[in-house]
Amino acid sequence: MRLTLLTGLLLSLLGSGFVGFIQQPPAAAKPNVIIVMADDLDSRQLSCYGGRNLRTTHIDALAAEGLKFNHIYASEAMCVPTRASLFTGLYPVRHGSFQNHKPVYNDLKSVGHYLADLGYRVGLTGKDHSTKPKTVFPFEIVSGFEPNCVAATDDYTLDGVKEYMTRDSKPYCLFVMSINPHTPWTVGDTTEFDADKLVLPSYCVDTKLTRRQFVKYLAEVRRLDNQVGDITRLLKETGQDKNTIVIFLGEQGAQFPGAKWNLYDAGQKSSMLVRWPGTVKPRTQTDALVQYEDITPTLIDLAGGKPVAGLDGKSFLPVLRGQSQQARDFTYGIHNNIPEGNPYPIRSIRDTRYKLILNLTPDSEYYNRFMMNASAQRRDGNSVWFSWIDRAESDPQAKRITDRFVKRPAVEFYDTQTDPSEFRNLANDSTQQNRIRHYRQKLEAWMKQQGDTGAALDITYAKKPD
Repeated sequence: MRLTLLTGLLLSLLGSGFVGFIQQPPAAAKPNVIIVMADDLDSRQLSCYGGRNLRTTHIDALAAEGLKFNHIYASEAMCVPTRASLFTGLYPVRHGSFQNHKPVYNDLKSVGHYLADLGYRVGLTGKDHSTKPKTVFPFEIVSGFEPNCVAATDDYTLDGVKEYMTRDSKPYCLFVMSINPHTPWTVGDTTEFDADKLVLPSYCVDTKLTRRQFVKYLAEVRRLDNQVGDITRLLKETGQDKNTIVIFLGEQGAQFPGAKWNLYDAGQKSSMLVRWPGTVKPRTQTDALVQYEDITPTLIDLAGGKPVAGLDGKSFLPVLRGQSQQARDFTYGIHNNIPEGNPYPIRSIRDTRYKLILNLTPDSEYYNRFMMNASAQRRDGNSVWFSWIDRAESDPQAKRITDRFVKRPAVEFYDTQTDPSEFRNLANDSTQQNRIRHYRQKLEAWMKQQGDTGAALDITYAKKPD
C-alpha cells in the first residue's frame, strides 16, 4: 500500500512539472570569443610585459584577470603572413602567404569554417588583411573599426560591434583588428610623452629623430589600449563578460630597423593575454611555448571540436585550463624579404631560451624599402635609419647596431635568457656546437616537412588576379 501511495505521489509531482530535483542541469552555453589584435606592437612596451614608457591600463587589466603568455611568437614578422597563420593554423609555406601581401592558396579552410561547423558566428571588424578570398575566409565583416592599416585616422564606432554581439543567442567569435600602432603614426595624443625621458628599445640607436618617432608610436599604443578598454566595457554593459573569452594579441614588432621584417625577438616575439572567467586563473602567467598557428586549433578545441588533421598548430587548451605547463618544444621562423626589399631569406628555430638563425644568403646585404630609403633625398623623412647611420660615424654602439642589421653572418645563435637583445652571437662558441647542430637538424627537418626550399622561395611571383 505504501509503495502504491509513494508511486502515485511521484507521478503526481512529475505531472505537475515539479521535476527540478531530478532533472539534469542544462549544458553550459558555449563561450563567446573576442580576439583583439594589435598591429605592429612592440609588446615589451606594454606595462604588464615590463614596459616603462606608459601604463597600458586596460591591457594590464586583462593580465590581472587572466593568463599572460611569456613565449608567443609570430612565425613570420609581418602582417599578412601572421594573420594568415592565425586564421588557418598553417605555417606560411603551407598557406601560401609566405611573403608580405602574397595571397593564400585558394583551396584552404580557416577558422571561419571550423567554428561555423561548431555552431558559431565568426566575424571580423577592422584591419582586413587576409580576408580574401571569401571562400577561404568566410568572415562576416562587421562595421566599426578602420580596415586600412595606413589610414591617417583610426576613427571607430562600437555600434556594429554591439549589434553583432547581441544579435541572438548563438555563440560568436569576433576578431577586432586594430590598426594601431602601425605607421604612419598620426593618431593619438603625443603630449603625454616627453621624448627626452623615453626608455628606447635596445635595438634602437638613440637619436633625436628616433625619440620623436617613438613618441608618435607610443601615442598609438595608448590609442590601442583605449580601444581594448572600450571593448571590455561593452562586454560588461551587455552582460556578456561572464561567458566571453577575451584574447589580446600583439602581432609582430614595430616598424623600426631590427624589429618587424626580421627574425630577431624584437620582431618575432609577441604577447597574448587570455581572460576566461571561471576557467583561467587571474594573475597567472605561463612560459609555455606557442605560435600564432596554435590559436585556431585551440579555438576549435574550446568550442568542442575534434582536432583537424593536417594543421601545423596544436591546441594549448590544457595550458589555459591549468592542466599543463607545456605546449610545444620549439617555435619556427621564416622570413622572405621580397617585396619589401632585396631577396634576403632567413629561417629560425628556438625554445624558451636558445635561438638559432640561419641567414641563407649571407653574402648579400639586407635592405628594406620602408626603413632604409634608397634615395639620399629622403634622409629627412620619417625613416630613422639615416640618423642611425650618421650617429654610427662617431658612436661604436650605433655602428654595431647598424652593421649587425645590414651585414649578417650565415649562422647566429643566441642565449636569449642572458642576452635578450640578441647582441652576442654564440655561433663560434665551442661550448655551443653540439646544441647548434641539434637545433639546425630540427630546423632543416621542419623546412623539409613544410616543402620550404629556402633561398629559392624568396623570388618575385606573378600577381594572382582578384
